[in-house]
Amino acid sequence: MKEQSRIFFTALMFYTRIPCPANIDHSPAYINKATRFFPLIGWIVGLISFGAYWLGATLFGDAVGIVFSLIAGVLTTGAFHEDGLADVFDGFGGGWTKEKILEIMKDSRVGAYGVIALIMLFLLKYLALDELLSATPALPLPLIATLFVAYHALARLTAVNIVFFSSYAREDASSKAKPIAQTHSKTEIFGAYLGGLLPLLTLMYWHWQAVFLLLPLFGVGAYAKGYFEKWLGGYTGDCLGAVEQIAECVLLLTYLALWNSISYDIPV
Repeated sequence: MKEQSRIFFTALMFYTRIPCPANIDHSPAYINKATRFFPLIGWIVGLISFGAYWLGATLFGDAVGIVFSLIAGVLTTGAFHEDGLADVFDGFGGGWTKEKILEIMKDSRVGAYGVIALIMLFLLKYLALDELLSATPALPLPLIATLFVAYHALARLTAVNIVFFSSYAREDASSKAKPIAQTHSKTEIFGAYLGGLLPLLTLMYWHWQAVFLLLPLFGVGAYAKGYFEKWLGGYTGDCLGAVEQIAECVLLLTYLALWNSISYDIPV
C-alpha cells in the first residue's frame, strides 16, 4: 500500500500542480509506474472542474460556470496538455521533416498554429458544454459531475494507449514523456483501463448509449498513433498532450450528439 501511495502521489505531482508530500520526487522509475494512475488523475481534475462549474453557475449562471470549469482545469494541470497541443500544431504546421518538427516542438515559444489551435479548442469545449448544460430536460447534477469526470478520464486513457502500443520518438531525454516511455507491466495497463472505463460505466447508468463514446476515441487514438509514427517514428510528450485535448473535445461533441438523439428517461 505504501508503494502504491508513492506511485499515486508521483502521478499527482507529474500531471498536476496539486501539492504533494515532501518526500515525493520526479523519479523516472515511479513516473513510469505512474501511468497506471493517469486516468485516475482525470477523476481529480474532472471533480475540481465540476466544483468550479457548480460554484460559478450557482453564483453567476451556466455560461460563467463553464468558463470557471475550463480555468480550473488549466490551473490544476498547469496547462500541461494544452501546451502539448500548441507545440504539436506548431511543429507539424511548420516542419516537414522529423528533425524540424521535433525542433519546433521543443521551442518554448508559441506560434500562430498553436495559438489558433488553442482558440479553437477552448471554443469547442465551451460551446459543447454550453449546449449540454442548457439541454432540455436539464441534466441531473450527479450526471453532470459524472460527465466532467468521464471526459477527463477517458481522454487520458486515449492518450496513454499510445504509450502502451507505440514507441518513443526522441533519442534524447529532452521530452516530458521520456520517463514514461519505458516498458509497462500488466499492472500499468490494467490500472489505466480501470480508471478510464469506470466513469463510462457510471454514465451508462443514465443511458446505455454512452458506450458509443468509445468508438470515436478509438478512431482518435488509432489515427494519432499512425500519424505520429509516420512522421516521427513514435510519440513525444507533446503528442500525448495533444491527443488528450483533442479526445476531450471529441468526447464532449459525441456525448452532445448522443444526448440529442436518445430518449429522456433519465434516472435521478
